[in-house]
Amino acid sequence: MANAAIVVLAGNESHADYGRLANALEAAKEFAETDGDDVKLIFDGAGVQWVPELEDPDSDYHDLFEAVRDHAAVCDFCASAFDVAEAVDESGLTTLAEYDGHPSIRDLVADEYEIITF
Repeated sequence: MANAAIVVLAGNESHADYGRLANALEAAKEFAETDGDDVKLIFDGAGVQWVPELEDPDSDYHDLFEAVRDHAAVCDFCASAFDVAEAVDESGLTTLAEYDGHPSIRDLVADEYEIITF
């Protein structure tokens, strides 16, 4: 049994960023499909910019995102800072604000989650 918190920090400006997103979603899917594993997919920092694109059914990554959507959450502070708060609200994704408006990485570590960043 494994506990993983996959944190997407990469924005959506370059080809490399798209690679990071794809790898994060694939990793989240692998954990989600493995019995006994628990995964949290967190969009934080510039990574929150992915939400509007992933919600678009025409996105290359929409279907992969839908496979792990139930495990996804978004940094509340960063959604506002990167001007995607409305898209995040419309998506219905959970927002996290446990520590100064951000997800608590410390709480995840205390709960024995491995933190994996992309």
